[in-house]
Amino acid sequence: MLRTFATHKIRAERELTGTLWDFTPCQGENAGKTYKVATPCCFESHPEFTNYRGEGDYTTKFSIDNGGDKGQNIRLEFKGVSHTATIFLDGKKIASHYNAYTIFDVIIRNLTEGEHILTVRADNRFSSESALHIPNDYMSYGGLSRPVALEILPEQFLRTLHVTPFRENGLWRARLEAIVENISEEDAEVDLKLLLAGQISLVEKIVVKGGEQKLVSTEMSFEKVAEWSEQNPALYFVTALLTKNGTAIDDLIDRIGFREVKVNGKDILLNGKKLRIKGLCRHEDHPQFGCALPYAAMAADLEIIKHLGANSVRTAHYPNDEIFLDLCDEEGILVWEENHARGLSEEAMRNPNFEAQAEKVIEEMIAAHYNHPSIYIWGILNECASDTEYGRECYQKQFELIRKLDQSRPCSFASCKFKTDLCFDLPDVVSYNIYPLWYHDTPADEYLDDLYRWVQDATGGAGKPFLITEIGAGAIYGYHNAYCSKWTEEYQREALQKQLNAVLHYPDCSGVYIWQFCDIRISEEWFGTRPRTMNNKGIVDEFRRRKLAYDVVKEIFEKE
Repeated sequence: MLRTFATHKIRAERELTGTLWDFTPCQGENAGKTYKVATPCCFESHPEFTNYRGEGDYTTKFSIDNGGDKGQNIRLEFKGVSHTATIFLDGKKIASHYNAYTIFDVIIRNLTEGEHILTVRADNRFSSESALHIPNDYMSYGGLSRPVALEILPEQFLRTLHVTPFRENGLWRARLEAIVENISEEDAEVDLKLLLAGQISLVEKIVVKGGEQKLVSTEMSFEKVAEWSEQNPALYFVTALLTKNGTAIDDLIDRIGFREVKVNGKDILLNGKKLRIKGLCRHEDHPQFGCALPYAAMAADLEIIKHLGANSVRTAHYPNDEIFLDLCDEEGILVWEENHARGLSEEAMRNPNFEAQAEKVIEEMIAAHYNHPSIYIWGILNECASDTEYGRECYQKQFELIRKLDQSRPCSFASCKFKTDLCFDLPDVVSYNIYPLWYHDTPADEYLDDLYRWVQDATGGAGKPFLITEIGAGAIYGYHNAYCSKWTEEYQREALQKQLNAVLHYPDCSGVYIWQFCDIRISEEWFGTRPRTMNNKGIVDEFRRRKLAYDVVKEIFEKE
């Protein structure tokens, strides 16, 4: 399943995953042996490869029809390959990509009619060449973890379509930006029609030079459209239609919501109304599927999140599957989405590949997810070296990049540097991960007040919105003892009750994200600090079974 709706009516598109592919591990005792696996999937979901670190080849066949002597132009789109991908077509390398959580594509011109062999080599090994993919407090799964699509392209096609809604003089307006790409060698003249909320904008006689792209921008006004909000997540299809010599040759369809996110003093506003965040951090993790959750599992997670009374999800710590974001758009769930980086020291951030790899994630994340109305804020570099001068330079560069790519949303980062952070003048929102009553015994209200006063008195974050982006305590499902110690369900329930009441009753705090939705598997290297080799701070366990804290969280969130 590529999306929850069709993104093309004219451009021919089909999903290549959703079927059995051949999987061949490249290392280990089973190297060279071939298995049939359902895709998308992770290495670790197969009983022979539960702890596999290495490369693995996923292979399938597809046919191109009616190509004639010239053949067909095709676009292969990969929604996510973990963690590094190398793509082969008919045995020839055609592309490579770094990062498990963002979309990439490759275009092949004049592919001949007949059957072709596609191989995706996934590699989940850690190495010095990777600055972001490292052993961590979550599992870095390997494999063909998100869908693959095949499209037939004309010589001129629509590369992207971005819509920015905004209010002006009491009316909703929208800025529409489309990129038209010409993959032929000759200049071409095309017309572009844009349709949104029952209105049409026509841009005629666009000349795109051979081998180049052209950005086309226009604005439209709307008198009668419904706003997208948590209570009424109204969605509208936007369609870009490309014609040449009077014949439609390509289209691109997406969905948007008319909503506006702004920061006003200490408040985050959605359509002019103050946001109160009641959220959960969520990893893409499931004991049966790894990070390759199917549609039904994603939808089930969101049902639990809504049942808890939450209104927001933080995508820890990487861009999420488009299908999950589609569901959040449809359900009115606010999303904090962030690039892929967690807990990097200054030494790790000095990896010569760090800046380029982190910035590439930002570029690909925003390009792919720009139109999702559920995304209200962009985050970067969770718990990295924001307490160092070098780290500050990195944060500054990445915030500048976000603002260059998208000025319609605020940005932030989640810090764990208690009274030492140097970067709070850079984001629009100050965000902290705190664990009173878990990693230390300071009462939650005292710890929060002390931290907030320091932000106001001693940093560039004074007067900005303030969020708690992680708080919580661990509990092992079913574990109880007579003295309600840490790791019991009773202790987690009591700690969360005190933590949430402290945060949500603090007048200058815009809300909270609980760490975390469900228990998750972690890298083997972290076994010493995580019982069961799991991060056990979930409100539900890895099988989505409720812990005692569930009802406390639900009661508190529903009162808010």
